[in-house]
Amino acid sequence: MTTRTLCLALALTIGSVAYAQEPKKPFAPTNGQAGKDVVWVPSTPGMVNKMLAMAKVTPDDFVMDLGSGDGRNIIAAARLGARALGVEFNPDMVALSRQLAAEAGVADKAQFVEGDMYAADISKATVLALFLLPVNLNRLMPKFLEMAPGSRIAGNTFGIDDWYPDDHFTLDESTDCTSFCEALLWIVPAKAAGTWTMANGSLTLTQKFQMIQGSIATEDGTHPIASTALRGADINFIAGGLTYTGTINGNQIEGTVMTPSGPAPWKATKS
Repeated sequence: MTTRTLCLALALTIGSVAYAQEPKKPFAPTNGQAGKDVVWVPSTPGMVNKMLAMAKVTPDDFVMDLGSGDGRNIIAAARLGARALGVEFNPDMVALSRQLAAEAGVADKAQFVEGDMYAADISKATVLALFLLPVNLNRLMPKFLEMAPGSRIAGNTFGIDDWYPDDHFTLDESTDCTSFCEALLWIVPAKAAGTWTMANGSLTLTQKFQMIQGSIATEDGTHPIASTALRGADINFIAGGLTYTGTINGNQIEGTVMTPSGPAPWKATKS
């Protein structure tokens, strides 16, 4: 081997060792980076706090985020004492979320899994905290409606087709929000549609999300319902001059009806 060849070989070897020993840069997400189903744009801390406040998150809740990104919704929920789970497709994001949860001291409550948000089991969640596009939300909507009545879905800015939010709030610059500043809240409604049998007649209801219409038929005639409200499992309406309030539990409604002589028990069973 010539001196020149030896020097070249040594240089290549030293260069390879130096390259191999160069530390890997830690993963750092960038605003707008592409993901499987949606680009990553983080909610501001003020928006995260507002969404969780509107959903009234407590330590009794199980909060989930689909497409959880760097885990900020889940970590914030865990700081409120809730159990929380983020589902994220990007493994680097999952690793970062776990690191940030550990740094925040909530790794025991804030968990993260790598997975497809459309395949995630959300049936046990009491709260969803989401920042997704309408195309994502609309595809997930059938699963939302199978959650337990009264479950809350908090979202950032984007809505669900034809399902009007039960509450909304617009943040301003005082909360450092300059874009994507509308917090939305949906409450999963009970399944009220159908014909319900009562002791003195029947109640027929149609339903579009939390909006209900219908009538009560009794021996003194048919009366349309008015001043209707369905919030989770709680139903209220007026029919025939009487005010009905009750709670839907599967195929049963139990509550009270305000009569001229005072409140009386009221019960209905779906056929």
